[in-house]
Amino acid sequence: MHFFFGYLIFVPASQYNFQPFGKIPALEDDELNLTLFESRAITKYLDLKFRGRGPNLTRIENEREAALVAVWVEVESQQFHPPVSKIINHFFNRVHEVPLNQALIDENLEILGGVLNVYEDRLNTTRYLACNCYTLADLHHLPYMYCLMRSPYWADLINPRPRVKAWWEDISSRPAFVQVAPGMAPGV
Repeated sequence: MHFFFGYLIFVPASQYNFQPFGKIPALEDDELNLTLFESRAITKYLDLKFRGRGPNLTRIENEREAALVAVWVEVESQQFHPPVSKIINHFFNRVHEVPLNQALIDENLEILGGVLNVYEDRLNTTRYLACNCYTLADLHHLPYMYCLMRSPYWADLINPRPRVKAWWEDISSRPAFVQVAPGMAPGV
């Protein structure tokens, strides 16, 4: 199995024809002659492939929990990811001399605040977003939440929401994340 991270710009063109958009991540499973791309599809596949050898992130054996995982993975993808990615990516583009568009940041901070309010309410009834177990719905939040929390500008979005903050502290203290976090972008 081959898993590709990083920017494919550093890989010869002949080696990234497995990803039709020329981006990362991508996964090649030689055993099944299978090529996958898009991080959410890859994480779901890996959870199913290695079921029983680690945490059950899809909760596939429990129909109710599996359905809730699917819902909250979509919430992350459709509600959380768009505004947070616009904020973080725009800020990082400033490094490349892109002028700061404060209106874009403010608009998306407002949207993201609304999403986090929904999370605050949800986390009043469950320990994690989908259910009382850590799932893909939680895992998919880690990269951008990490950037937010390492930022002196945006950690205040999380801190006033005690349930969201406790959830973040829980998911970010998991051993696997603690191990990979030092290799991630150093916050903004």
